[in-house]
Amino acid sequence: MSEIYASDSYKSISKHSSGVHRELGSKFLSFAFPVSTEREVKDIISALKKEFFDASHYCYAYRLGFGGETWRANDDGEPSSSAGRPILGQLLSNDLSDILIVVIRYFGGTKLGIPGLIRSYKNAAADAINNSEIVTKISCEELVLNFDYTSMDQVMRQLKSHGAEIINQMSDNRCTINIKIRKGGLNKLSEALTTIEGVVLEEVTKL
Repeated sequence: MSEIYASDSYKSISKHSSGVHRELGSKFLSFAFPVSTEREVKDIISALKKEFFDASHYCYAYRLGFGGETWRANDDGEPSSSAGRPILGQLLSNDLSDILIVVIRYFGGTKLGIPGLIRSYKNAAADAINNSEIVTKISCEELVLNFDYTSMDQVMRQLKSHGAEIINQMSDNRCTINIKIRKGGLNKLSEALTTIEGVVLEEVTKL
């Protein structure tokens, strides 16, 4: 039976959502997307620029992965830290990762000043988040096991006991199994497997 680990869960959104904010004639359209790679981020921004080709600015922020260790904030020509940072601030204050928010501005003819820009980008991002569905995601690790066929039964018992998912396996005199397991359960599984003679943990790759 697998255990429950609070330390390997984090919040994201389930699907695309949108919002809007208006300030002194300027319109700020916000779009939130669930993403897992920087390639996805680039593709989404590129598509939005084509769809809203007549907009003034395409500002955005994103966080990726468990703990949001990969992130970026972009002002796209607005004064430094007046757009991307307020958007990122909403991701941080809501503790969200694997998410991209793009705020597209249509200039209304009146300059808003730094405080006005910060407020507008913050409120637009907040509206997209408020209109989204928050979900809990689980951070997992991929482990590659290499062991003698004679240890197969012991290995399989430990994998089942610790709730590991088998991705693929190759069996011969020497067996190789790719598994996926919750980050919170990795250490206990590794300790259990190393007690089995001949088992080698070849690689641990973050998903």
